[in-house]
Amino acid sequence: MKPPRILFGGLFHETHTFLPEPTRWTDFSVTLDADILAKEGDESPTAGFLEEARRFGWEVVPTIDARAMPSGPVEDAAFEQYWAALEQRARPALAAGIDAIFLGLHGAMATQRLEDAEGELLARVRALPGAAALPLFGVLDLHGNVTARMCTHANGLVAYRKNPHTDAKAAAMRAAGLLQRCLDSGRVPRMNGCRVPVLWAPPGTGTQTDPMLSLTQLAAQTEAADPAVWAYNVMAGFSFADTAESGVTLSTVSEAGSAVMRPHLVRGAQLAWKLREQGVVDYPTVEEVLGRIGAEPKGPVLLVEPADNIGAGAPGDGTGVLRAMLQHGVTRGLVAINDPAAVSRLGGLAIGSTTRVAMGGRGWRLDPGPVELEVILVSRSAGNFQLEDVHSHLASMSGTHIEMGPCAVVRHAGTTILLTSRKTPPFDLGQYRSQGIEPRDFALIGVKAAVAHRQAYDPIATASHWVDTPGPCSSNLASFPYQRLRRPVYPLDPITEPEFIFS
Repeated sequence: MKPPRILFGGLFHETHTFLPEPTRWTDFSVTLDADILAKEGDESPTAGFLEEARRFGWEVVPTIDARAMPSGPVEDAAFEQYWAALEQRARPALAAGIDAIFLGLHGAMATQRLEDAEGELLARVRALPGAAALPLFGVLDLHGNVTARMCTHANGLVAYRKNPHTDAKAAAMRAAGLLQRCLDSGRVPRMNGCRVPVLWAPPGTGTQTDPMLSLTQLAAQTEAADPAVWAYNVMAGFSFADTAESGVTLSTVSEAGSAVMRPHLVRGAQLAWKLREQGVVDYPTVEEVLGRIGAEPKGPVLLVEPADNIGAGAPGDGTGVLRAMLQHGVTRGLVAINDPAAVSRLGGLAIGSTTRVAMGGRGWRLDPGPVELEVILVSRSAGNFQLEDVHSHLASMSGTHIEMGPCAVVRHAGTTILLTSRKTPPFDLGQYRSQGIEPRDFALIGVKAAVAHRQAYDPIATASHWVDTPGPCSSNLASFPYQRLRRPVYPLDPITEPEFIFS
């Protein structure tokens, strides 16, 4: 008996639609054909799928896997280039015979023209000759904005259940397990969804606390109690995407009809609405926090600035925390700034030399601008490192090998600054240790993140303070000029009776 042939492809991007700079095809890391199979073992969702494919005895037919760091709207031409490469490979594979399709997606990708890039992709895949009736499964990021179109064209998309995303690989393995269940039983499930009129900024979506803690517990309990529910997804949504269906969504994978699934979705929607206020966050300025805790606390103490959250698309070059450290005379401070121009400026300098260099402040219009300092060049490197924690949130995005681009470490007075050439989310301590920096040695550490850093930093931190700084990922969602978002939605609008939209 021939093994099942599973067509595999991946397209992963979390799109911050309010950023002016577009995401180009050259910004994507692209892996083609058999090279995709080499991802087995890199702890990414793709690796999880490949490991399960081997265990189930599938023949994987790889096509294209493309992923880019969170950033601005994807150029339409980039999406079309991806589709051309996928179609070129999928058509002959389908003609030769395919038993199912598996896709690694994010769920919050948008192009300049397409609000729902994943929905468009799924529809195009379905339209290929031989694909209309095939089981179509896949894996999603917890921050996806799951749309009605996605639910229509997919049979079984399974989302991460943890934030930080320590279970990204496991979620892909779970999705692959459901596909095997489908192949074994001959029963093909479908998806049902529900949009809740709620927007939560990323800092309000950690799964260690409510609202997401109770919602994910409800999802797990529902799966355990009702065998008809193959999977129950709780999607926190991505609030920096101005699309009609952005926000909190719930979805089920089941062979039962929508009438059977709707009560489960209603319970989740009612719980999300009940807990809506717990997902809203408001932070003091970094100056207020430093004025309260002082310049030399018993550290490490984290100054977390979600407004410059690299993991949500920010440029990672905000100067708010650096300026506050300098103003307060911090003696053991540590920050990372993404600034390829500053790294290049330091390229010809001897280690130990002193020079003046302007750093950061170029990526967001409300930042005061570059900070010019006299610094000592401590080290330079190619900027590559292996994740210390294979369950890092970063593994869900990039696998275990991370490239920050050329880097330089400089010191000014009591502050050490890691300058990178590629914005790198601070989700693993290997980022600093690979540069000869031990984070435990510092009293104050600036962290450009919202929640995903906690897996790495919580074990070493004596305290964490979320602070307000200038940046494109502000938790004040009312400050964004939404145009396409379906209204009313909490907390932007007064709502007395929420409308749950089912698909």
